[in-house]
Amino acid sequence: MTKHASGLSPALIALMSMATGLAVASNYYAQPLLDTIARAFSLSAGQAGFIVTAAQLGYAAGLLFLVPLGDMFERRGLIVTMTLLSAGGMLITASSQSLTLMITGTALTGLFSVVAQILVPLAATLATPDKRGKVVGTIMSGLLLGILLARTVAGLLASLGGWRTVYWVASVLMVLMALALWRGLPKIKQENHLNYPQLLGSIFRLFAGEKLLRTRALLGCLTFANFSILWTSMAFLLAGAPFHFSEGVIGLFGLAGAAGALGARPAGGLADKGKSHLTTTFGLVLLLLSWVAIWFGHVSVPALIIGILVLDLTVQGVHITNQTVIYRIKPEARNRLTAGYMTSYFIGGAAGSLLSASAWQHAGWAGVCIAGAIVAALNLLVWWRGFHHMAAES
Repeated sequence: MTKHASGLSPALIALMSMATGLAVASNYYAQPLLDTIARAFSLSAGQAGFIVTAAQLGYAAGLLFLVPLGDMFERRGLIVTMTLLSAGGMLITASSQSLTLMITGTALTGLFSVVAQILVPLAATLATPDKRGKVVGTIMSGLLLGILLARTVAGLLASLGGWRTVYWVASVLMVLMALALWRGLPKIKQENHLNYPQLLGSIFRLFAGEKLLRTRALLGCLTFANFSILWTSMAFLLAGAPFHFSEGVIGLFGLAGAAGALGARPAGGLADKGKSHLTTTFGLVLLLLSWVAIWFGHVSVPALIIGILVLDLTVQGVHITNQTVIYRIKPEARNRLTAGYMTSYFIGGAAGSLLSASAWQHAGWAGVCIAGAIVAALNLLVWWRGFHHMAAES
């Protein structure tokens, strides 16, 4: 397959969307399984929690050290190799007989699952300029669906055949996906004369020299922090009074989030039409308002579902807009732009999780909602302070 003037085929867009979702989902399978895994290995809650931390640390390292390689090497080979290595990490996890092996497999999977962040800029490169935002929106919808549905799928597979089944099945799917990507993706190599240390250093130079990147990275950081604030503590709310929902029922709330994420796909098309200011402003206002509905979630499931839908819609919409805008800065550096932006995005998610857990511990659901609203208001303030008048976005 080669790149045509008409851009990407629908089949290839669908394949890349599924690949990003499957890759990123591998970091979230463990979350609903932690209690089962802890009992299997006789672990404390803290020890079991480090399994999730290992995935996050591996992913963070991959964002910084592996994603920039997409600006250096032929990308089809790099993507296929990383997909296979991620599958290898899950095989180690599936067959592990100790916590050490479990963490090793999880960390390796997290490290190489950043292949999703190489697929996104590749899609932006292959797309025609007038369709770039729409394509990025579709690929990113696949990624967020992977995050949101991973917990539901893991719970279902574990109930059918035990927690190891989740990783056996996921590893096989990743191998099959690698074969499909090898057949479907065109061979593309960037013309880049930087060596690896220069490549990493250029990420920091891009941040220093591009105000647009710094602004959009900060918006992404605060937006994803909002996402984490909600999803980190929501299980505590739903498992306690007055709901007392089971883990299976709690997992179904991820479907509401998935519906919201899919609703954000048009954001990329609007950015293609020069309406990135509008989608960002509208999205950030809605994000703040979503916390009103979420606040009433402690007594009303419909209110909580409405809040989830609106929050996930706006988080994804602003994220798609951010990526569409930054990819215009330097087309030859899209993987490094992704590495810088997504590292900031990831920091926001991690900080949001910590803030949410602390708010829940000290002030319950009210504290979580207040924390979310403050972060959403801060995000609006950052945007309002004139950053949206930069000509680079028009």
